[in-house]
Amino acid sequence: MTPKVRVRFAPSPTGPLHIGGVRTALFNYLFAQKHGGDFILRIEDTDQNRYVQGAEDYIVKSLAWCGIPFDEGPGNPGESGPYRQSERKDVYQQYASTLIDKGEAYYAFDTPDELDAHRKQHESKGKTFIYNWHNRLKLNNSLNLSKEATQIKIASGHPFVIRFKSPQDQKMQLKDMVRGNIDIDTNVLDDKILFKGDGMPTYHLANVVDDHLMGITHVIRGEEWLPSLALHHLLYDAFGWDRPKFAHLPLIMKPTGKGKLSKRDGEKGGFPVFPLAWNEAQGYREAGYFPEAVVNFLAMLGWNPGTEQELFSLDELVQSFSLERVNKSGARFDPEKTKWYNHHWLQRKSDSELANLFAEDNKLTSIEKTFHKPYIEKVISLIKERANFVVDFWELGNYFFEAPRTYAEKPVNKQWKQDTPNILNNVAKVIDSTDDFTSATLETNIKNWITDNDLSFGKVMGPLRLVIVGDLKGPHLFDILETIGKEECLNRIAHSINQLS
Repeated sequence: MTPKVRVRFAPSPTGPLHIGGVRTALFNYLFAQKHGGDFILRIEDTDQNRYVQGAEDYIVKSLAWCGIPFDEGPGNPGESGPYRQSERKDVYQQYASTLIDKGEAYYAFDTPDELDAHRKQHESKGKTFIYNWHNRLKLNNSLNLSKEATQIKIASGHPFVIRFKSPQDQKMQLKDMVRGNIDIDTNVLDDKILFKGDGMPTYHLANVVDDHLMGITHVIRGEEWLPSLALHHLLYDAFGWDRPKFAHLPLIMKPTGKGKLSKRDGEKGGFPVFPLAWNEAQGYREAGYFPEAVVNFLAMLGWNPGTEQELFSLDELVQSFSLERVNKSGARFDPEKTKWYNHHWLQRKSDSELANLFAEDNKLTSIEKTFHKPYIEKVISLIKERANFVVDFWELGNYFFEAPRTYAEKPVNKQWKQDTPNILNNVAKVIDSTDDFTSATLETNIKNWITDNDLSFGKVMGPLRLVIVGDLKGPHLFDILETIGKEECLNRIAHSINQLS
């Protein structure tokens, strides 16, 4: 019987969650949902020196905002907890001892100064110091000491670490669900530290032990962990455990140049790299992005559906996602494309929802008192096609809420002629005499008047838009006239004639 799919997202609480981490969480979630499995959040806080207060809470809130819920994790326990590695220390000590008893690991008593001396000695000969099979029998460890001498050192409080005993002269063939077969020569592997002198495990031991105890069937993680794959395979074999399947996701690359996307790239380019704000750094939420847009563009970084479709809801992503369609090469981050996604998700929102967001975003208490919600919804229906963000609404449509008091200089110089006041006065009469004050009727009446008086449309329409809007911008002019109403149209025309003449 095939075991139930169980995947995990295991960030370290060393700072804000980068969008690369969000994408890793997303791909794990999609895979679990696609296969009816479980998605687990595990906090890998073994490195207490780098622990940052508030980072764990930030991770949980970020996943919640993105709509990526976890089935088990801190605050949502299952049968595999606890879900913070700092609360599982006794477990790792036990398994580290198991490896020593099996001859798969050993105590190392080398001091930092001793190791530094070895490195410098190698460097002087143009070599690189690697702690492994070719020199471990010459170094300060339990492989060179009797069992009694080793215990005396430990009992006396001599600092030590536990290292994995990597094999010699073996050829390994590793399988990765994204990258295929990977060949490794074990002679190039070093004897990684599994357990530190502070009583905490390293990532490697804790990661493998937790994945086994939590029943993880698929390890889906970032490409930066690919160099650890051989060690993790060897650890599973050393314990005699079945290995999960591995998939290493491609890096998210800088918009230009080489290397992976960093916080500095965001600061330099003026775009977020975190889902939520962190200290002085803006997040996607605060920048006005919808979580659906963030999830959508992250999914398309390193994965493609095999079709031309680009817009996916979370449910659609679950149905379409497969690790087989994850790319091997890094995915180039495009800040403009992220805006494109937000634009399209904005268009999918109802006018009612956008009206609520607009009022909330701009704190338009005076507008809410003056204009009823149906009016705001109508305005949004006219301007949202040009908006990427809710915050754009005010700039795109402020003239719906307040009459222009100044007029754009360049259009005035071009549009305002000697006969413009007389023309606009006559247009005002047409507007005033229009009882069916709809866009279609206004358009018919005004255009008929223009034709009847042998005028060009440009001579009338440009100045009319200018005095109504304050500039030559905005949606269909007659839609604007209908929306602001007859009285406001007449007031704006009268005011402009008085001011510009």
